[in-house]
Amino acid sequence: MRSDLPEWRRLEAHARDFQNTKIKDLFNNDPVRFDHFTAACGPILIDFSKQLMNETTRDNLLKLAEACDLENWRERMFTGDAINVTEERAVLHTALRTKNKTPVLVDDKDIIPSIKAAQEKMETFCRDFDKSDRFNHVVNIGIGGSDLGANVVCEALTPYINRKKTYHFVSNIDATDLMEALRDVDPEKTLFIITSKTFTTQETLTNACTARDWLREKLGRNDVSEHFIAATQNVEKAVDFGISEENIFPIWDWVGGRYSLWSAVGISIALAIGYDNYTALLDGAYTMDKHFREAPLAENLPVILGLIGVWNRNFLHYDALSIVPYNQYMTFLPFYMQQLDMESNGKSVDRQGRRVNYNTGPIILGDVGTNAQHAYFQLLHQGTSPMPCDIIMCAKSHNDIGDHHVKLLANALAQTKAMMEGQDHEDPNKVFDGNRPTNTLVLDELTPHTLGMLLSLYEHKIFVQGVIWNINSFDQCGVELGKVLAKDIIRDLGLDDMQTDSSTKGLLKHIKSVNTNI
Repeated sequence: MRSDLPEWRRLEAHARDFQNTKIKDLFNNDPVRFDHFTAACGPILIDFSKQLMNETTRDNLLKLAEACDLENWRERMFTGDAINVTEERAVLHTALRTKNKTPVLVDDKDIIPSIKAAQEKMETFCRDFDKSDRFNHVVNIGIGGSDLGANVVCEALTPYINRKKTYHFVSNIDATDLMEALRDVDPEKTLFIITSKTFTTQETLTNACTARDWLREKLGRNDVSEHFIAATQNVEKAVDFGISEENIFPIWDWVGGRYSLWSAVGISIALAIGYDNYTALLDGAYTMDKHFREAPLAENLPVILGLIGVWNRNFLHYDALSIVPYNQYMTFLPFYMQQLDMESNGKSVDRQGRRVNYNTGPIILGDVGTNAQHAYFQLLHQGTSPMPCDIIMCAKSHNDIGDHHVKLLANALAQTKAMMEGQDHEDPNKVFDGNRPTNTLVLDELTPHTLGMLLSLYEHKIFVQGVIWNINSFDQCGVELGKVLAKDIIRDLGLDDMQTDSSTKGLLKHIKSVNTNI
């Protein structure tokens, strides 16, 4: 167990030294603390000076990383070892954005040529799409990693989107999601992207079949295949659905769903922002990949963020992390981070199949600033369950009108100051304890390149934490049980019966039936 390591125990003892320490006192003792606790990679800077830690903490965390063989695990990921041990798969989303020509082998076969061929096919399709007015509406149908990544990127890069066309993302099996997306589109001008690695996902296939039926009814013809393309590993099932093989873009089994926006899953991104901007997104991710792989651990942004996360989770005992982007375009980023982090590291069993005796992944929550301040920041400042925050800011705005951006940045900086310093007051209702840790991440500007860097940064941060905790960050067994039981309920109760009696009384009858069968 990791908790048996001497480096782990040393950190436990070291954490007790901070029981009566205030972050602001660390600044008083070190006038140049900011310089000692910041790190940068190109257009991204991280200020972690407002964490409850000192130089000894950092040194001890780096020793823990070395004891956990982090550098070796990192190299194993980049070179294609099957580090997804439960599924016996390589983890090679980084290969999708690499500029290196060095072969990357999976089952003794170099995967780089197949990646390049798939990207060339995507590029051709996207450039033809840009030149044509055949389709004015794009609807991506997927869920989880087949939805969230592409959705957050398209929203974040709205300034780069071709606004002559509309783009929709449908994920929920609730028909409302699909019907609202179809409400204002022209059926003849609509292109559907069915995004599913297996092409068997219940939510996606249900929505895809309903979309196909809707098109057939609206257009008055049975053959609507030209309105569909797919991103999938299961070509046969996509063809059976009615999609031409030339319009099917490949996904490989060594690409996990939540890491798949860099693959053909990202075709919705490329259609929305143009292939050149999509390439810039990939290039940004590669820039961070290169930094993660080559920079010394003490200067390595993903390593720094990952080790801070371990420090806060395991030694200072914070249960959650709030991610707050002060940029309206990044509204969906916290939702994406929820999947990326909690699906990756929400594990209680280590790589050897043993129950761990320490905490693993934190609860992730968040909202865009300043909205978050007027929602749940009350708990962050004065609640009994304080949590660290990642505050994300952009130095430049795409909409720099009047004094909006200055006030936005002032609010972000004020929150980091308030969380650190707190406030004394004679009225106990107005006392702020302070001493709440924050990271401040500053991007020069929200561009495809910097967004690619940011997403890659968090991917690798989560990987670092998984290595320290000795868990497999690349499977997701925890999402399967509910899906299996839903199929069982449909089978046992019958769709016809459930649809016939859809009243509240009928639903209670179904609930009772399910409970009786436990």
